[in-house]
Amino acid sequence: MNQSQEREGILYGALSYFIWGIVPLYWKWLDHVGAEEILAHRVVWSFVFMMILLLVTKKWNHFIIYFNEIVRNRKKLFALTVASVLVSMNWGIFIWAINADRILDTSLGYYINPLISVLLGVVILKEKLSRPQVISVVLAAIGVIILTFHFGKFPTISFILAITFGLYGLAKKMINADASIGLTLETMMVAPIALGYFLISAFQGQSMFVSSIDTTLLLIGGGIATALPLLFFAKGAQKVSLSMMGFLQYIAPTLTLMIGVFIYHEEFTRTHLISFIFIWVGLIIYSFSKTKFSMSTNHKWKRKQKIGA
Repeated sequence: MNQSQEREGILYGALSYFIWGIVPLYWKWLDHVGAEEILAHRVVWSFVFMMILLLVTKKWNHFIIYFNEIVRNRKKLFALTVASVLVSMNWGIFIWAINADRILDTSLGYYINPLISVLLGVVILKEKLSRPQVISVVLAAIGVIILTFHFGKFPTISFILAITFGLYGLAKKMINADASIGLTLETMMVAPIALGYFLISAFQGQSMFVSSIDTTLLLIGGGIATALPLLFFAKGAQKVSLSMMGFLQYIAPTLTLMIGVFIYHEEFTRTHLISFIFIWVGLIIYSFSKTKFSMSTNHKWKRKQKIGA
């Protein structure tokens, strides 16, 4: 892979995480709409946008082939159903938290997410942790414990976001589909429920969809705001290493943190700072452990241990 392709990959990856980082601003424009209705529209319009995109990018035939394959494979169909439910839960909780002035909780959740994924790998996939990865998980745990003891409550929203997204990633491994096809299938699975909710609320006169042109356009645009960064991410992941994408992923929660503190003036105490420092250091160690240099060092250390034994 040449430098030009790598630069292009970094650009696409950074752009995807930049959009994910500033997307709270978008949902804040819809804070007069209930989180349930925003979620329903997000699912429906994401599905519509992805269907159009598949036709434009000429992936429709691939979609049909994979759909037929997944219907015949019970394990993949189960994984798809689980992924659809988990991503819907994640979206719904995220939207609710943003509009309930809990932006810092969402930022913390996505900082914790990579480390939750590590633990899921150990517990479910029976993966083994390297020394740096053990240290990173312990440091993050200390950060969370500090927050819990100081405020007297566990950061539930943050952990639900981290766990649902971590489990979603696990389910996606089983599906193993192209990003655009995967998102189309996931939204397709829950679209009937979302559409049913929208029709019932509209029939009861509780829907905000036609309350104003701005609201209508923002709810429809939620589908594009959901799908676009995912597609940028897929393009970036094809051109750069996984470790580079791992470093780039911290752009999103960092931007979200800054939006919460500097734009919406959410309280960021000294305790928050200390806790976040533990988590940030843990993430730096974890990210470093994924680089070629660290893996080479770890391999040499294990070889020396064997020789010494």
